[in-house]
Amino acid sequence: MPPATPTATAPATRTVVEDLLRRIGEGDPDRIAELYADGADWKLDWPESEHGRAATPWIRHRSSRADAAAHYRTLAEHHVPGAADTRIERILVDGPDAVVLCEIRQTARATGRAYRSRCALHLTVENGLVTRHHVYEDSLAVAQAFDGA
Repeated sequence: MPPATPTATAPATRTVVEDLLRRIGEGDPDRIAELYADGADWKLDWPESEHGRAATPWIRHRSSRADAAAHYRTLAEHHVPGAADTRIERILVDGPDAVVLCEIRQTARATGRAYRSRCALHLTVENGLVTRHHVYEDSLAVAQAFDGA
């Protein structure tokens, strides 16, 4: 059997990405994590310094399905329930890769400050699971919302 071509894998990629986004919206960390492969390449666009890390512990590199569940659990713990909204603007798919362009709206539980963060999420899907999860967001907006000063 010949290797999959980008056009052959694009519909499968889109299906997994849309399922992932739906599960994220539903907020069940364990169901979200089911879509991640163990050993996934998970990175976030965040300054390498430790400044602000105590206030934003979900922002760190991860690699396992358990890590993925912990990410979504910790993220929920640090934000005001019911005060979140994510606006998906576009999902671009090229073979096994997808880029989700969106705006995240959250409220920091510790400070009560609302914030908006423009975001691009680069996902790679292989064999029905997410193997790459790279987030590029407005980390300054997030840091300022959690800044206790």
